[in-house]
Amino acid sequence: MAVLAVDLGGTKLALAVFSDDGEVLHRTAYPLDKRVGKAVGALITDAVQRIPIQVNAIGIAIPGICRHQSGTVWAPNIPGWEDYPLLAEIKAIAGDTPVFIESDRSCYILGEIWQGNAQGCKDAIFLAVGTGIGAGILINGEVLQGAKGIAGAIGWMALDRPFQNSYVNCGCFESMASGEGIVKVALQLILKDPAYNGILRKDALSAQDVFAAYRKNDHIAVEVILQSISLWAMATANLVSLFNPEKIIFGGGVFGPAAEFLPVIAAEATRWAQPISMKQVRLEVSGLGNDAGLYGAAYSALHV
Repeated sequence: MAVLAVDLGGTKLALAVFSDDGEVLHRTAYPLDKRVGKAVGALITDAVQRIPIQVNAIGIAIPGICRHQSGTVWAPNIPGWEDYPLLAEIKAIAGDTPVFIESDRSCYILGEIWQGNAQGCKDAIFLAVGTGIGAGILINGEVLQGAKGIAGAIGWMALDRPFQNSYVNCGCFESMASGEGIVKVALQLILKDPAYNGILRKDALSAQDVFAAYRKNDHIAVEVILQSISLWAMATANLVSLFNPEKIIFGGGVFGPAAEFLPVIAAEATRWAQPISMKQVRLEVSGLGNDAGLYGAAYSALHV
């Protein structure tokens, strides 16, 4: 049996064909190239039709909310995808092949359960920190979906006050400690310091630049990263206290370069979390890296 996994990210579309034991039989990727609306849907349907292997099912991970009853999706990073009929479009070209769509955060934890660092767990959380922030939450062997499939949108965790209007579109936590949030905070600090002439004063700043500057002891980068570590730790403590997981798996594009901070995150989280639960939980980096969404999409197609 072979299944097609599709992982729609903020900047690229990744596809892979998996065997039922997790072997990758074929893979490819396409840049989104600033496509929006129906152009993204057309890219997905075209890419699916180009797959050279016959598959028994298709699983799709989307960066947002999957409305299972209607088959439409909301993806905040893709303009025009407020209520996009993705399931209908894929079914139109898939014929009799079953199609399943899940949020990327659900797919992340499913991938780790299947082939990653959460194997054997019944209670685990995937904390995804990339362009945005979300969490795939596994409770007693079931992925937590919530009333309308929105569970795990922890970018909206309230971790600071007072409320700011910039929190409306992405949430307090995400606006300060996601990949985009790290850049935004750095730019705000640079703007407040006209005398600053360090390596972060450049035209196109990225989170990777901030991490690189941190390692060179740039004072603005140090302030930004220490704040992010504190926020990641507070979020970790809240998740530990709420859900009592066996493991929290850290992934997304930021972990990556932030993996070295896990011991510091753990130490800071210990100050805030329910103490018995915190002593029992293990914090680990994703075993699947940037492929966690693909593996989870494949798992959903194999097991739904």
